[in-house]
Amino acid sequence: MPTQDDITNRQRCRKESDVEPMTSSDAPARRSKQPSMGDVARHAGVSSQTVSRVSNGHSNVDPLTRQRVVESMEALGYRPNSAARALRRGRFKAIGVIMFTLRTFGNMSTLNAIATEAARADYSVTLLPVREATLGQVSGAYNRLSEAAVDGVVIIFEAHLLDEAEFNLPPGLPVVVIDSNAGDAYTVVDTDQADGARQATEHLLSLGHRRIWHVAGPESSFSAMRRMEYWRRTLEEAGIEPPPVLYGDWSTESGYRHGMELGQRDDVTAVFAGNDQMALGLMRALHELGRDVPGDISVVGFDDLEEAHSFWPPLTTIRQDFGEVGRQAIQNLLAKVDGERENHKIIVPTRLIVRGSTAAPRE
Repeated sequence: MPTQDDITNRQRCRKESDVEPMTSSDAPARRSKQPSMGDVARHAGVSSQTVSRVSNGHSNVDPLTRQRVVESMEALGYRPNSAARALRRGRFKAIGVIMFTLRTFGNMSTLNAIATEAARADYSVTLLPVREATLGQVSGAYNRLSEAAVDGVVIIFEAHLLDEAEFNLPPGLPVVVIDSNAGDAYTVVDTDQADGARQATEHLLSLGHRRIWHVAGPESSFSAMRRMEYWRRTLEEAGIEPPPVLYGDWSTESGYRHGMELGQRDDVTAVFAGNDQMALGLMRALHELGRDVPGDISVVGFDDLEEAHSFWPPLTTIRQDFGEVGRQAIQNLLAKVDGERENHKIIVPTRLIVRGSTAAPRE
């Protein structure tokens, strides 16, 4: 007759497939701690290694077994420990994005491209908006992400810095900055704001316009100031004194307000708007004033909104490739996560798209 020790040894040597799953009624009525991977393994009747493979998304698990493990995770309220997984993998497989506003077409398009490229690389995205585009707000958000489960940070920082040395984050996570003059301490990705503004202005000059007005974005914006600077430079290089700058806030309302002013002047034949939304508001004001576009006043925008070809008339504009900006941001950030520490600047080309809102001035 087998002894009690024999029975115990046989029980220890039983195969994994012979283990009977725990039922939910077997689980303690009240837990003093979070369920562990071992708890899930016992509940599902599998090994801890199998739970680990399911938790980490590995494909070498039988579908029925995977389903049983997932059901046990749900029944016990188990959540994989991201920090522990990161220690095993060396990665959290997540990035943080800090940005000021979701209102603008450029920011939304860039964020969409970032999320798409991150997903392609099997990374998730944690978005952390800030109330103001200030260094203090960005630094606070960066510190919060430094304590979270992310491998790196993309910062969409629109603020115009008078001194590149102002942008200085504490060491820690790899960083890529979009839309800023953040200097050589970071990898920076941006569209060619300068060449875009030059193309817009040169297009109007080539049509014969000599009094080209500019409705700029807010003075706090790096993009707005870059476009304004090269509009001015292009006119000065052509021997033309630039007219006074009109400042908007990227909105159709600000474009409309300036359009009502410019449309009542006889010396205005062309306007370069800092973005398409202000150009749309501008054209609405001109239509309400009975001014023909482009017969009386030509209008050029900047961005190439998806709807720009449906404006009336269709809008001549500068196309920015926000998709490429997002792809470059993620690819360069992941290169830094993998150990590449050299910082550099990536400039994505812009392109003039000529449509029906521009023409030669009337004789």
